[in-house]
Amino acid sequence: MSASISSPATTSTVQRLEKIIRSMGNVLVAFSGGVDSSFLLKFAHDILGSGNVLAAIGDSVTLPRAELSAALKFTEAYGIRSTVIKTDELANSLFLANPEDRCFYCKDELFRKLLSVSEAEGIPCIVDGTNSDDLKGHRPGLRAAGAYGVRSPLAEAGLDKNSIRDLSRRMNLSTWNKPAMACLASRFPYGQTITPEALSKVEKAENILREFGFRNVRVRSHLSRLEGPRQERLARIEVDRHRLADLLTTDIVQELKKLGFSYVCMDLEGFRSGSMNVKTVVEKPDTGGQES
Repeated sequence: MSASISSPATTSTVQRLEKIIRSMGNVLVAFSGGVDSSFLLKFAHDILGSGNVLAAIGDSVTLPRAELSAALKFTEAYGIRSTVIKTDELANSLFLANPEDRCFYCKDELFRKLLSVSEAEGIPCIVDGTNSDDLKGHRPGLRAAGAYGVRSPLAEAGLDKNSIRDLSRRMNLSTWNKPAMACLASRFPYGQTITPEALSKVEKAENILREFGFRNVRVRSHLSRLEGPRQERLARIEVDRHRLADLLTTDIVQELKKLGFSYVCMDLEGFRSGSMNVKTVVEKPDTGGQES
């Protein structure tokens, strides 16, 4: 059964995606509940049928509880078979150290367990929701996908994020305009140790912001002192730039201090995915050719 999508601008791309999915026959979808994996899961389900698609939801402390609930509701709404796979990346000291390739260790844990599921279920192909835009950014997880033979049909077909949102809208998927979401570990600067307590704190902080009516939110957690007995934690809030002034009308400072943040500030650049990947370049002042 072909997915009900008809867009002159994307017909050939959708046809490529359908051809790729059909060639696989039976797939295990690494399903996060986000825009990309939701579209891929529903598309594959429409193409291959319920008996040939299994959604695997990786569950760990880095996944917000609301996202786990939303992913399960999505599969239930469309009658898609699903399984929840417990992952424990926090057992890996390399992940806890939070290096720049942290995402590799997270995906390595997930794909290793998904491979076991695919072998037990007799499913030949594991697929994820990586799109063509993702190939351009800092994505250490792609290395893990390659190591386990995980394929990315959306990227292979040439679908970018905007196209996926548009096609999701045409398929009447509730996720078509869902805000971008990344695992909670992305809220910490590289090199800052990740702990279950810190993950829980940023999750609660972001939930509070959503309760105040903010849609695209990130609470980046910084330590004011990396060593010593007193480590004060700073919350750097990102919301859409046109909503920055609205932050000042809320009690967000008091609410986040209740969670244990010593300082609360807002990022004047506003919400942007991957802001922790930005390299800071400090230019030397022009001293007229003289060092000072």
